[in-house]
Amino acid sequence: MEVTRTLARYVVNAKPSDVPEGVKREGVRSILNWLGCAVGAAEHEAVVCALEALLPFAGKPQASVLGRKEKTDILHAALMNGITSHVFDFDDTHLPTIIHPSGPVASAIFALAEYMPVSGADLLHAFILGVEVECRIGNAVYPNHYDVGWHITGTTGVFGAAAAAGKLLGLNEQQMIWALGIAGTQSSGFREMFGTHCKSFHPGRAAQNGLASALLAQKNFTSSNQVLEAKRGFANVMSTKQDYSRIVDGLGETFEVTLNSYKPFACGIVIHPSIDGCVQLKKENGLTGAEVEKVELTVAPLVLELTGKRTPQVGLEGKFSVFHSCAVALLYGAAGEKEYSDAMVRDPKVIALRDRVDATIDKSLRDDEVYVRVTLKDGRKLEKYIKNAIGSREVPMSNEQLEAKFRDMVDDVLGAKQSAELLALAWAIEGLKDAAEICRVSTPRG
Repeated sequence: MEVTRTLARYVVNAKPSDVPEGVKREGVRSILNWLGCAVGAAEHEAVVCALEALLPFAGKPQASVLGRKEKTDILHAALMNGITSHVFDFDDTHLPTIIHPSGPVASAIFALAEYMPVSGADLLHAFILGVEVECRIGNAVYPNHYDVGWHITGTTGVFGAAAAAGKLLGLNEQQMIWALGIAGTQSSGFREMFGTHCKSFHPGRAAQNGLASALLAQKNFTSSNQVLEAKRGFANVMSTKQDYSRIVDGLGETFEVTLNSYKPFACGIVIHPSIDGCVQLKKENGLTGAEVEKVELTVAPLVLELTGKRTPQVGLEGKFSVFHSCAVALLYGAAGEKEYSDAMVRDPKVIALRDRVDATIDKSLRDDEVYVRVTLKDGRKLEKYIKNAIGSREVPMSNEQLEAKFRDMVDDVLGAKQSAELLALAWAIEGLKDAAEICRVSTPRG
């Protein structure tokens, strides 16, 4: 089976007219969510550090760092925007693989769109194809690849970025094969980095390396023709599972972007059911958090594996603490970026409640299920079972909720008027003659 060639051929020959309108709409929602996350995190210390470290060595100012006034070469712009789009841990999630698909792909092609003419329709199509590539590759190796410690957003995102950029560059079949090969040999990212700046570096580097892969292939820089399926290729080296049918079957008939989901809470998605349950109990019972004696969670195994940090010290670590997340949900009825600041993680009131949260594993539970039991100091016991959390495919965020999330992140960076203008452009992306208009409006004025 020529897996790499089959995938490359599909991307090269795919036409926008082949994509159903419902798939395009989900692509637009994904881009809008990515854009809000990227602009909203423009002042985060991770991107500030990265800019200070790397801008002195960057090339010509070709593309925007979204939400900031700096411009840099397209490769560094892809890196920076990949970092900002993920550092809040507020970006999208492909639920079958827990890949965060938009960061690597959108960060690469929006940078490219500032360098060469790209219509909104062509960018949207390339984005959908890039998501298809990374998520299908992820399907073929998940969960084994993830379980051994690879951060699947970084490892598969580089393929998606290469495919999307290659589509916009007009690569032929052989060049697209090479682009995927060049991308694959740069595939990396360790789960060990969760809770540090490096977690967001993974989708940033995937965007940068994927874009570079397509540019190299355009000039006939060669690679293996079988990066995915070869004995010493991606799937065999980096996973104990290889189901190549998940890559090639149904190409052009089903679209992985339709399985995308969007976070109402700025943390690891496996915590979302627990937060949802705590927020609902708070609202239904008028809780302040002070009356809570203890909180008992019954969760799926992955919850404690990924988010079992009992004593987070900084905000980024708090995003991987189900204990912190439930505490702020009960205290403030929210778990947005403000609830994951360094100050919030160290707040004595939060710590006191966090220490009264316990979690027990039930292997029969799905990752998106949870039982929440809250015992109050007056002896009352409150319970909530969450079958599917808000933001899941079963309880998806509406367009209005996505807009509210976007404005909550972007208004503080660009101001309400410019934020509204950017939001309108994002919804209208398919009709834009110049997709880079979105990048220009993402630059703070004044």
